[in-house]
Amino acid sequence: MMEPGTPGLGGGGSSYPPPLQPLEVHITKWQRKYQQTLDKLTPHTYQRWAATAGLVTLFLLRIVFSQGWYIVCYAHAIYLLNLLLAFLQPKFDPSIQDDIMADDMEEGGDTPTPLPSSRDDEFRPFVRRLPEWQFWLSTTRATLIAIFCTLSSIFDVPVYWPILVMYFFVLFFLTMRRQIQHMIKYKYVPFDIGRKTRYVR
Repeated sequence: MMEPGTPGLGGGGSSYPPPLQPLEVHITKWQRKYQQTLDKLTPHTYQRWAATAGLVTLFLLRIVFSQGWYIVCYAHAIYLLNLLLAFLQPKFDPSIQDDIMADDMEEGGDTPTPLPSSRDDEFRPFVRRLPEWQFWLSTTRATLIAIFCTLSSIFDVPVYWPILVMYFFVLFFLTMRRQIQHMIKYKYVPFDIGRKTRYVR
C-alpha cells in the first residue's frame, strides 16, 4: 500500500501543483474504484465474454446499418487477430530455444543433451503469452474504442470494403495455418479439452 506522501496520491510528495492536487485525489479515487470493479469481474469468465460478445455484435451492427467506418472495422479485426494469436502462443516459444541451440552448435559449443524420456512424459502446464484476463480486457477496450470512433465522421474514410474483407480472411487463414503447424510441431494444445494440456519440445 502506498503512503499518503507518495507521488501520485495527492500527499506531500505529489507531482501535481497545489491547485491541481484535489483533482489528483479524485483521479486516484476513480482509479481505485475502476480496479475494484475489475477485481470483482475476474472470476466471472463466461459473463465477461458474453458482455464483450454483445459489444462486438453491437459494433458490427453499427457498421452494417451505417454502411461506413470500414477502416475502423478492419483495424479492430486485425487487432483482435493479433490478440488471438498471442492467446494461442506459449509464453516461452520453443522455436526460439531451437534457434539458440542451433547457434551454439554452429559456434562449436557442446551438443545439448536431450532430457530423459521420463521427463518427456511429465505434465507441464501451458503458459500463454497473453493470459485470458488480459485478452478479454484488451478486446473489450478495443471494442469500446471502435464504437466510440464510429460516432465521428473523421474516421469514416471511403474505401472499397470487399478488398478489406478478402485481405482479412487471407491473413486470418495464413496466420492460423502457421499457428496450427507450430502447435503440431511442438505438440501442445492451448485449450483445456478435458485432459491435461501437454507441452513438450
